[in-house]
Amino acid sequence: MTARRRAALLVVPVLCGLASCGIPATGVVEAGGPAGGVVPTIRVYFVADGMPAPVSRRVVAPIGAASAVEVLLQGPTAEEQAVGLKSLLPLTGADLPTAVPADPGRPPATAVPRAPATEVPRAAGATDFAKVTTRGHRVSIELSLSSAGDLPDLAVAQLICTAVEAHRVAGPGGEEVTAAVAGQDGRRIEGTAARCPAE
Repeated sequence: MTARRRAALLVVPVLCGLASCGIPATGVVEAGGPAGGVVPTIRVYFVADGMPAPVSRRVVAPIGAASAVEVLLQGPTAEEQAVGLKSLLPLTGADLPTAVPADPGRPPATAVPRAPATEVPRAAGATDFAKVTTRGHRVSIELSLSSAGDLPDLAVAQLICTAVEAHRVAGPGGEEVTAAVAGQDGRRIEGTAARCPAE
């Protein structure tokens, strides 16, 4: 048997196998919607056991320091509060107590004066309480409070850790990100991710 004839005999079964492999010819098959990709997440920092505690949040807005601070100022969910997470940042007017505790030797409790709308950030949104700007590897958080020192240290850490982490994720690079929190008096409290737990 010649080499040419042997080659022809080997090619014929291969062609027959390909032509009759049992898969019917079809057009384009539509199956489901387009791929949506991964839902972006950011890490915001609440407080647990006297330490900043990171929590992941899914977001629809572009990831950045400003959007992360906006999410942070919404506070922990009821489920997160149930496991001990809290925020030390200012609460909405609805979250303030409406009456002072009763004292047997005094008349009935009276309403506690509520703060003006400009001092209750979550009711109107984070932009009324915290204006976040970025320049290079620096994040600036300007508060509507008279001084950043009016906040507890852990509340300032919540803002710094959240902003630094989000800015690092949004624009990864080799340089360390620094965040500064300032009130209307201009006093700045600066920090980096060095004191922010990753998990």
